[in-house]
Amino acid sequence: MKPNYSFLLKLLIAQCLALACASQGYDFFYLVQQWPGSYCDTTQGCCYPTTGKPASDFGIHGLWPNYDDGSYPSNCDSNNPFDLSQVSDLTSQMQVSWPSLACPSSDDTSFWTHEWDKHGTCSESVLDEHAYFQAALDLKAQANILQALENAGIQADGGLYSLTGIKNAIQDALGYEPWIECNKDASGQSQLYQIYLCVDYYGSSFIECPVFPNVGSCASNLEFPTF
Repeated sequence: MKPNYSFLLKLLIAQCLALACASQGYDFFYLVQQWPGSYCDTTQGCCYPTTGKPASDFGIHGLWPNYDDGSYPSNCDSNNPFDLSQVSDLTSQMQVSWPSLACPSSDDTSFWTHEWDKHGTCSESVLDEHAYFQAALDLKAQANILQALENAGIQADGGLYSLTGIKNAIQDALGYEPWIECNKDASGQSQLYQIYLCVDYYGSSFIECPVFPNVGSCASNLEFPTF
């Protein structure tokens, strides 16, 4: 009996397409950066890492793979847990740029573990653990959000600034529109909390956002808290 080559070819193509889809697993990233002054100025408060108070700068929250429809994958590979030894050459930089403010105080490892396990594993076909954290660090440095705001006269001085002014300052500096997430302090004042920038599939360059996240609506004027 002769092999059914047509059937075998169709089966091979289907398998290849399935593998291609599985290897992609996402369409783009959100680079999410958090202002520590807003995180700490809540009824929950915050705890500084064991290395001490972080710098008065936006810290990385994560590099999150997303789909163009606004949904996202998570916890994609339990067989590839966070391994601190894989980023041993980056830990000093990560302690500065990717600190944890969650209580109780920690050495940041639990935060990085969470981010890799939940988000990083979903991009492992493109970025291994080291490349994932390196990409986030490089993108943060490239964005330099605090400098962009300060150049526009927007200071972390506890004052009120317009949402439009904050968006425009970042877009003028980077060329791409950000998404601004706000929280509220104990008095109900809207505060600048997190900034989302969209990044291409390879984690290398900023892009226009295919979709904005549905989080943290802001008032027209918001506080930029001190830290």
